[in-house]
Amino acid sequence: MLRRHAGRAHWRAGDRLILAALCRAVPRAEWGRFPVRPETLLRWHRALARRKWAAFGRRRGPGRPPIAAELQALVLRLARENPRWGYQRIQGELLKLDLRISATAIRAILRRHRVPPAPRRAGLEWPAFLRALAEGLLACDFFSVESVRLQVLCVLFFIEVQTRRVIVAGCTAHPTAAWVGHPRSRAQLSRTA
Repeated sequence: MLRRHAGRAHWRAGDRLILAALCRAVPRAEWGRFPVRPETLLRWHRALARRKWAAFGRRRGPGRPPIAAELQALVLRLARENPRWGYQRIQGELLKLDLRISATAIRAILRRHRVPPAPRRAGLEWPAFLRALAEGLLACDFFSVESVRLQVLCVLFFIEVQTRRVIVAGCTAHPTAAWVGHPRSRAQLSRTA
């Protein structure tokens, strides 16, 4: 009846903290002297422990700690100055300096700064390579044609890649390796060029 008339006590956070700490110092048989039930004390204690570990997790933040800006700058510098080095080679060079970073982290740094992987950083790309060498590049192939007497003839021809000019090197009914590499075929090619 007294509890119904007095109403429920409102405990502040500081009061709960003190009572929860006291419950750990007092033997369990004496918990009946506290103004709250033992289950309430245990619940408050669990809540305090939960809050402590939640605050600990918030301080550190989720995931791995960030990589220092100086180390990121060094990774970018090594990648730009050594275009043929891959992620693992950069990692190995950093280990020589006693700087520990994973190859995956190096890849993430390079991706974030739009630095392509090692083979694509070095030299020309394939279309640019072909354009640069097109002037001296020749393609070679055979095609077959039927003559007026219905005889099948094989024609060896070359194409200059840059100008797309076709050069017929020779024609025979029975092509052999000796015929393809014959000096007369090479002389005929140089005459038509």
